[in-house]
Amino acid sequence: MADKAKSIAMIPARIGSTRLKMKNLALIAGEPMISHVIRAARETGAFDRVIVNADSPVFEPIAERFGAEFYLRPEVLGSSDTKSDDVVADFMRTHPSETVAWVNPISPLQTAAEIAAVAGHFFEAKLDSLITVEEKQVHAMYGDDAINFSFTGKFAQTQDLQPVLPFVYSVMMWRCAPFLADMDKQGYALFCGKFGTFPVNKLSGIIIKTDEDLMIADAIATARKSGKWTVEYDAAAEQADG
Repeated sequence: MADKAKSIAMIPARIGSTRLKMKNLALIAGEPMISHVIRAARETGAFDRVIVNADSPVFEPIAERFGAEFYLRPEVLGSSDTKSDDVVADFMRTHPSETVAWVNPISPLQTAAEIAAVAGHFFEAKLDSLITVEEKQVHAMYGDDAINFSFTGKFAQTQDLQPVLPFVYSVMMWRCAPFLADMDKQGYALFCGKFGTFPVNKLSGIIIKTDEDLMIADAIATARKSGKWTVEYDAAAEQADG
């Protein structure tokens, strides 16, 4: 058995996708989508190892090209019906460590600084499990019920609303001991022990599931890579400012 690492960044990758074919290999700013997250995870300095956990050997040369290790998980864990709990448990048992962070390749715009901030919060708050969220100050409903506003009275301004916290999944993180204990005891473990969330920025919340998502991410990544994008105004703005 390999020496136990303190913390591993696991980058899960599937070759199949029901909505966007082979999306992890789609190019964003000229590079395969998964490469952006490999690079970001490595640049954090927060992990002892960065490992691509894939269901196809096609990802191995990509992992090597961008400086990550590679693990080909069992075939039974490669279907669209596979649950995240089982993928994580298999990885933890084959790669002993104290913590595992699931760094999601379909969130290609997340940065090394943000991933490091998530990991830092996980340790500082002494959590056992964590999922990233996006704070959204919008009027939200669940079914027919208002969550953070009232149907009576004047319409509340968005800046006065209690934010709702939809999961982003850009990073999920666990301590291995309580995770595996829950898996052995009850068969699921994503919310093991002391659970917490961490708010990430809007760009990390762009999750690639469709070709429209890919188009948005590619445009943003290309603009960010060029370093030339700035806010520009219509000429009428000069008169308004004057």
